[in-house]
Amino acid sequence: MRCGHVLATRPPGPRDLPLALALAALITFVIANVMPLMDLSAVGRTTSTTIVGGAYEMWVGGEPIVGALIAFCAVIAPGTFLLFMLILLLAARRTPPPHWVAEMLRWAHHFEMWSMLEVMMLGIMVALIKIAEVASVETGIGMYAVFALMVLIPSILVTFDARELWSRVAVESTAPRERARRASGAPPARRRIG
Repeated sequence: MRCGHVLATRPPGPRDLPLALALAALITFVIANVMPLMDLSAVGRTTSTTIVGGAYEMWVGGEPIVGALIAFCAVIAPGTFLLFMLILLLAARRTPPPHWVAEMLRWAHHFEMWSMLEVMMLGIMVALIKIAEVASVETGIGMYAVFALMVLIPSILVTFDARELWSRVAVESTAPRERARRASGAPPARRRIG
């Protein structure tokens, strides 16, 4: 609290909630990528596909850029983000946190920005509406898992206190220099203003 105003608050809920959500999201992510998104039936033929299968079909169907974008934004980026978050949340339980946590926090933020499951789901919904006119469509387990991920990933971001972890990393990174300064008898470092 500064000047009578709250600058930041800790997210509500138990401290282990983000870890539980990240673990649930990682399991759901595997299910979303292994199980079929939908089953299509038309003229007596039935087919199903997964997210990776859809990206591969775009690649071999003459649209390699679209296939690569789908693979990156719907599989690689969210998977890497969830893996980084799980590692970060496990590392944050240690006191002091490992030195590599700051760099991983930066990378997790970059991959989180590129995770576009919502955009993919919008594309799937548009495709389903158009396909439903000519084929019978049944939702697969993978589709439900993607819907669950669309809830779990924002829940992790809301409950994860990155500011607190950043402050712990900053304190730990300056602590060795401060101990070395005290041991040498040097005066405290002065901050330049302006």
